[in-house]
Parts: sequence; C-alpha cells; structure tokens
Amino acid sequence: MLFITGPLYSGKRTFAQKFGGRQVYDVQDLSADAADLERLADELAAYDVVTATEVGGGVVPIDPAERAAREAAGRLACLLAARADCVVQMFCGLPTVLKGELPKC
Repeated sequence: MLFITGPLYSGKRTFAQKFGGRQVYDVQDLSADAADLERLADELAAYDVVTATEVGGGVVPIDPAERAAREAAGRLACLLAARADCVVQMFCGLPTVLKGELPKC
C-alpha cells in the first residue's frame, strides 16, 4: 500500500492518480467516527493507494469534539504509515519519500 499525506491542496490526489489501482482519498474524515482505529487501518490497508490530509498543524480547536477528531486522524495516519510499503509526504506538489520506495507508475 502507498500512503500519501500532506496539507490541503498539496497535490496528493494528482500524484496518487499516477499509480492507478484501488484508491481512497481523505481518510482522515473516517477516523472521527471510527470505534476501532486499528480495524479501520486494516481495512484501508487493503487499498493500493491511501491519502490523508494532515490536520495537526495550525490553531488547536476549542471544541473538544474537533480536538478529538484531530487526535483520531493523527493516530490513524500513524497506523497507516506503519502498515504501508511506501509513505510519501506531499508539499507544494513535491513528493518526499519517507519510507520504502515508490512503486512503478
């Protein structure tokens, strides 16, 4: 599985589409309602490409539910990175490989 993370509008989806296969985007949104993040990570790891938007930067929300959602998104990203064959961080359209090697396009 190729896991791609980075800030909003950093080029994650455009980069991911080069690799084909089964893809799922914006998985950080799934984490807020997940009762079991380990199980969710296992399910998502079955995809070829998984993308998540980094939500940990910026101002900490006042609302406890929003803080909990950010915490869950960060924990899910860690679980996915551990399961991934390759982890890429996108920034300004530039991919940086953090783990493994990129699959052939």
